Amino acid sequence: MGAALRRPEAMAAIIVIGDELVCAGFALTGVDTRSPAPADLGAEFHHALEHASLIILSRRCADALAPQVLRQALARESPLVVVMPEITAPQADPGFARRMRAVLGIEI
Repeated sequence: MGAALRRPEAMAAIIVIGDELVCAGFALTGVDTRSPAPADLGAEFHHALEHASLIILSRRCADALAPQVLRQALARESPLVVVMPEITAPQADPGFARRMRAVLGIEI
């Protein structure tokens, strides 16, 4: 008989990295969540880059990462990295409307 087939280690579909409030909400839906101490954020993010197909970062966590690390992660094709606005103090994206008009070819 041939050798048994080995299944590759399954990747987590989604990993959310944020504060406890954000993580609690996502955890209720069964999503893998991480709420690391500031000193552990880099290691948790690196782990997520290796094991997730989608990473959702809170704005605070994204701001705490080294800018180059975040830029490189956002530019990667996989996993997709998304920065989520803060729940307690969302900030509007001032350039959003301008970018959408440019994408749609609308001039005002």
